[in-house]
Amino acid sequence: MQRLYDKVFENNRDWVKRSTDEDPNFFLKLSQEQHPDFLWIGCSDSRVPANQIMGLQPGEVFVHRNIANIIPNTDINVHSVIQYAVTVLEVKHVIVCGHYGCGGVKAAMQSKDLGKINMWLRNIRDVYRLHYDELEAIEDMNARTNRLVELNVQEQAINVIKTSFVQKSFIEKGFPLVHGWVYDIGNGLLKDLKIDFEKVLQNIQKIYRIA
Repeated sequence: MQRLYDKVFENNRDWVKRSTDEDPNFFLKLSQEQHPDFLWIGCSDSRVPANQIMGLQPGEVFVHRNIANIIPNTDINVHSVIQYAVTVLEVKHVIVCGHYGCGGVKAAMQSKDLGKINMWLRNIRDVYRLHYDELEAIEDMNARTNRLVELNVQEQAINVIKTSFVQKSFIEKGFPLVHGWVYDIGNGLLKDLKIDFEKVLQNIQKIYRIA
């Protein structure tokens, strides 16, 4: 166990050396203010590292992660991240990214009491309720789970668009745009769900308009 722990610091020193060999000013530049163009809201799954998947360097993407990439109205953590990213960092794109094989989505599809996590999983179960007929028509459980992953991303992206921070910024500056992606762990590729941001925003503002 200690060797495994110590290996992390060895890896860190190796990474520092590689980074400075390539660019002697790498950490000097990184220590300045951050100016990422992207906010990534993704799953906490250890197999889904935002920077590597996007091919971006440290400082190029602002990241928030939780179980099953949920954006509930009551979570001050994620809303604080969105507010800071949009109003202070002025990110141009907000990405909600789920992934196939998501354990949180699979757990939400189980009909059993899972303790404290029930409250969190209820957000996914609400997505299932909203799209019940479509999901129940899919007989293959793996395909049904994958579709729920996609629908969950879609609904969480809509939750982002509902926020006053995103609405105000888009009205005043024309950004950020909100996107829904799914990462396929099996092949490493990202899938753009092609959410029509402006159309969704127009529909949302009929009820959630803040200005």
